[in-house]
Amino acid sequence: MLRYSYTLMAPFYDALVMQATLNARRASLVHLRPQTGAPVVLVGVGSGLDIPLLPPGPEYLGVDLTPAMLRRAQRRQPITAATVHLVQGDAHQLPCADAGCAAVILHLILAVAPQPQRTLAEAVRVLRPGGQLLIVDKFLRSGQRAPLRRFIAPLIGRLATRTDVEFEPLLAAHPELRVLNDQPALVGGWFRQITLEKL
Repeated sequence: MLRYSYTLMAPFYDALVMQATLNARRASLVHLRPQTGAPVVLVGVGSGLDIPLLPPGPEYLGVDLTPAMLRRAQRRQPITAATVHLVQGDAHQLPCADAGCAAVILHLILAVAPQPQRTLAEAVRVLRPGGQLLIVDKFLRSGQRAPLRRFIAPLIGRLATRTDVEFEPLLAAHPELRVLNDQPALVGGWFRQITLEKL
């Protein structure tokens, strides 16, 4: 269902999301310090909004479920100093070896993926010790009531994005992750910019 929805949204996605999330993406990518000799993976690369913001040097791999989004991401390649190899794939089963990646970028994907806990577990699996997870997404605080967001979550989650994901329970399942940065990003703190390190 999500693949179909994002295929329909692809022509309009940038107009809806690009300007609203630009500063949060930049603030997140400032923390990117990849190790040499291993790729940086952009999970749910979408239309490639992060691509022009990537620093040159590392090998980048962009993974997305939707071919229509990947075609739009491909068009961004000429306007960046970084080279990103784009592949169709699933955030729940990344095409990467265990501990094979220097960093993983999870911008606006944990609340989109049907199983955010599995998405984070995959990111942790492919990340090297000492590597970074860069996250920008919307999260409810643990125990936050937010009745409207919780009410609409089952429907809107099937079509585009979930509105009821809590980050703290996801993090609690991974004691090997250390929080380096966690700050409000957008919409009065509903969106957060988080940097994690794998120990």
